[in-house]
Amino acid sequence: MKSDQQYRQCDRCGGTFATLDSLPSRELEREQYDLHENDPSDPNYRRFVSYLADPLIKRLPEGAEGLDYGCGDGPAGAALLAEAGFAVRCYDPLFANDVSALEREYDFIFCCEVVEHFHQPAREFEKLDQLLRPGGILAVMTAMEYPDIDFDSWHYRRDPTHVAFYRPDTMLQIGWDRHWQTALPARNVVLFTKRS
Repeated sequence: MKSDQQYRQCDRCGGTFATLDSLPSRELEREQYDLHENDPSDPNYRRFVSYLADPLIKRLPEGAEGLDYGCGDGPAGAALLAEAGFAVRCYDPLFANDVSALEREYDFIFCCEVVEHFHQPAREFEKLDQLLRPGGILAVMTAMEYPDIDFDSWHYRRDPTHVAFYRPDTMLQIGWDRHWQTALPARNVVLFTKRS
């Protein structure tokens, strides 16, 4: 599906964001998400999600409790983390809209292919900060706009529900603004740690 969105680049963080008047409707988002086939038992999908889950699991203490934020209709992240012995709740505004999951704090938050959908990224990251306990980890995976990316022809941009595009420097600024420690252990993977 081709996107007709207009974009602006933030002078402060370098991120590229769809303008407010070109954000997709909730109906368009649902139609696009329904095209996805995210089966938590699919080995290929699990391998994709483990690219974020594996580095997070290595950093979690025994007994950590977390939230799969933006889990979609196939919460493979929650499944992988539960299999590793961690308690995980799920939240998604379309597929798992249990607002009680947003009324407590967590040791970790898992955001796999989620932050590119944020219509108001600053507000969303503030919400995630409030959901994290001191010392907690926010694990993010999203295709980042690296210098070798041609934005106009980039496949990731053509999804009309992708409205926020981050560069590594954008992620560093997000962490700096919230006093989080920021690690980029792999391409497109960011681990933010809330200071104790």
